[in-house]
Amino acid sequence: MLPVFGALAPIFLLILFGHAIRRQEIVPDSFWAPADRLTYFLFFPCLIIDELAKASLGDLAVWPMSAAMIGGVAAATVIMLAARRFLTMDGPAYASVFQGSMRVNTYVGLAGAKALYATPGVTLAAVGIAVVIPLVNILCVVIHARFGRDAKGVSLGSVLGGLIRNPIILAAAAGTWLNLSGVGKPPVAGPFIEILGRAALPIGLLSVGAGLDLAAARAAGMGVAIATVTKLVLMPGITALLGMLIGVQGLTLTIAVLFNALPCSASAYALARQMGGDHTLIAGIITVQTLLAALTIPLVLALYR
Repeated sequence: MLPVFGALAPIFLLILFGHAIRRQEIVPDSFWAPADRLTYFLFFPCLIIDELAKASLGDLAVWPMSAAMIGGVAAATVIMLAARRFLTMDGPAYASVFQGSMRVNTYVGLAGAKALYATPGVTLAAVGIAVVIPLVNILCVVIHARFGRDAKGVSLGSVLGGLIRNPIILAAAAGTWLNLSGVGKPPVAGPFIEILGRAALPIGLLSVGAGLDLAAARAAGMGVAIATVTKLVLMPGITALLGMLIGVQGLTLTIAVLFNALPCSASAYALARQMGGDHTLIAGIITVQTLLAALTIPLVLALYR
């Protein structure tokens, strides 16, 4: 566990550093929104393209790993739906708790996979992004449409259209095509994309830290606890058990567990605002999960790697 914690510690220190930068106003608040946008639309896709283009996909059992990850999400969904009748909270709060139990922070995931397992880890994490992100986005939109205060024009159709245009998913498709077609890492463009990709994780992790809301975390209640236990404990545990049952092992099992053990992403806040969820509650969930993940991820990996 200590080697894993040591490898992941710089990632969470960078997140805390990002929070300190914003709290001390070292850069103006106006910096963070364009930094997020540039990372999401340019740096992060470049990182995924670069890693997938040069990976040895034929040596990795991606389909069983994907099945384990989807199974973990499906099991957590069933648990949360079954728990609805026992939870004494209104619809918007439930929608945010559900979302906090499903969404994954891909910046933390790729950074962790890279720190622990280098290129093969990043490759499998990129596969996880392509498999899990569309699924959880659709589930969260459906739940918000059912339980949120209002959808403000956001429909399942518009979300599906957004997924098709999602730069992360498009990057995963482009990198996979470069790999499987035999083109690999193209000259000139390849090194250029690689340099841009190097900026993704430091800027992305700083932005994660800048978005932490400690006031919301201090007001955390039962909803935060339910989402945190489901996301950081139950989902990775179920993923590990399903993976072992269907024969997933080695690095593929480890990355499947790691990916489903990630804290909730900051993008959950935007969806809660758009579709009438409890955005204060989801801010608390994001903050608490991000801080606790520094302890839970090493523990989960020590148990199931």
